[in-house]
Amino acid sequence: MTKKDIVRTISEEVGLTQQQTKEIVQKTFDAIIDTLLRDGRIELRNFGVFEVKTRAARRARNPRTGEEVTVPKKHVVTFKPGKYMESIVQNLDLETFDSIDSKPSKPSGTNNPDSSAPPNHSGRWDTD
Repeated sequence: MTKKDIVRTISEEVGLTQQQTKEIVQKTFDAIIDTLLRDGRIELRNFGVFEVKTRAARRARNPRTGEEVTVPKKHVVTFKPGKYMESIVQNLDLETFDSIDSKPSKPSGTNNPDSSAPPNHSGRWDTD
C-alpha cells in the first residue's frame, strides 16, 4: 500500500476529493516529522510511538571488500507499535496474510498503467 492508496481509501470513506484528502494526509505526516525534530518523540495513542534515537559511531566491515570502515554517529527514527496495533497483528489470520504476502508486487513507478514517466527514486514520499 502506498500513500496514494491511503489517500484514495480515505477519500472514498469520508467523501472528500482526493486532493483535499492528500493535503490532510500530507499535513499529518509533516506534523509527525516536525514533532520528531522538535521534541524527539511522538506518541499516537493506540497506534504507537515514534522516537528519535542516537546511534553511536562504530566500526564495521564492508561486506564486499572486507575493508574496515567507520560508521559515524547518527540519529534514527524508531517505531514501537501500540498495544492495540500489536493485538490486531497478533490475531491476524496467518493463512490470509500469507496469501496476501505471496502476491507479486508491482515494480516501482507502475501504479498508473498509462504513465510513461520514469519511476520516482527520489526518496520523497510527498511527491506522488
